[in-house]
Amino acid sequence: MPTIINEPLAPIVAMPPVGDPRRRADLRSSVLRTLAYFAVFRHPMRSDEVLAFACTRCPAPNEVEGLLHELHREGVVANVGGYWGLHITEADVQARSEDAERAGDRMPRARRMARRIARTPFVRAVFVSGSLSKGRLAPDGDIDFFIITAPGRLWLTRTLLIAYKKLFLLNSRRDFCINYFLDTDHLRVEDHNRFTATEIVTLLPLHGNGTRDAFFRANQWAFELLPVARVKQVPEVLAGNEGRKAFWERLLGGALGEALDSWSMAFTWRYWRWKFSDMDPCTFDLALRTRSYVSKHHPRNFQRRVLDAYHERLRDLELRTGRPLH
Repeated sequence: MPTIINEPLAPIVAMPPVGDPRRRADLRSSVLRTLAYFAVFRHPMRSDEVLAFACTRCPAPNEVEGLLHELHREGVVANVGGYWGLHITEADVQARSEDAERAGDRMPRARRMARRIARTPFVRAVFVSGSLSKGRLAPDGDIDFFIITAPGRLWLTRTLLIAYKKLFLLNSRRDFCINYFLDTDHLRVEDHNRFTATEIVTLLPLHGNGTRDAFFRANQWAFELLPVARVKQVPEVLAGNEGRKAFWERLLGGALGEALDSWSMAFTWRYWRWKFSDMDPCTFDLALRTRSYVSKHHPRNFQRRVLDAYHERLRDLELRTGRPLH
């Protein structure tokens, strides 16, 4: 059986009316859960960001701001220079500022790399993911890409991109970390939880032919879990089929392409099973998902580590405040 991490999703209902005690309780829980999640990354948040990632529908900005100040007076949250968090310091705020500047400097490079990826046969959409899509990049941070391919050619496409990285980028991940692929027939992300929802709503679409909108429609569940979040409105450059790309897609569109795709998947799976032989089957499936329509390469199992740390912070908050964070 495939290993999938699903968590209960927030019901699609509006907040109770102003003055209803349940409204304050729901908002308090939502704000603390949001701060607990981003505390895993030591990421100080502005009040508008707390609102954007709230798990409650339709809170007003002034309500969130007022609640943050109330929690600060209670000693539950910290405020440093207008930024909010559970245990933030001036060093955390300074690190965020430096990471944001670095992210801005590296975005042109990310766009150039995305353009190269989009020219690869059978690529249908390219997104920036990871920390860069959230406006931060650590000194040793990689530029992460989320890629959607034509059905039946995902593993061939991935192999071509890996070959490009090894031959022309000396196998460096710094500007070319390609760790998640889906095909256009399977756009719905399988894991439904806070981590994957946050990753989906913060994706930065750069190239595609309508695939972007189809992907977000297929993953509407993420916007139900984070109902205030919105798709980033950035210009999307068409991932065309002109020139060499069209030629190679015609050449590899039949039996030859099918054979190469099957071989690429089988070879990669065998290599990963050998390289990560210490992983149990469940962990392997979660961290290195290998199916004809999806490739996920997260050998450090980042999703599991983040969710474990998030739940640990929730338990700590419940002990500190004496209230459940439902």
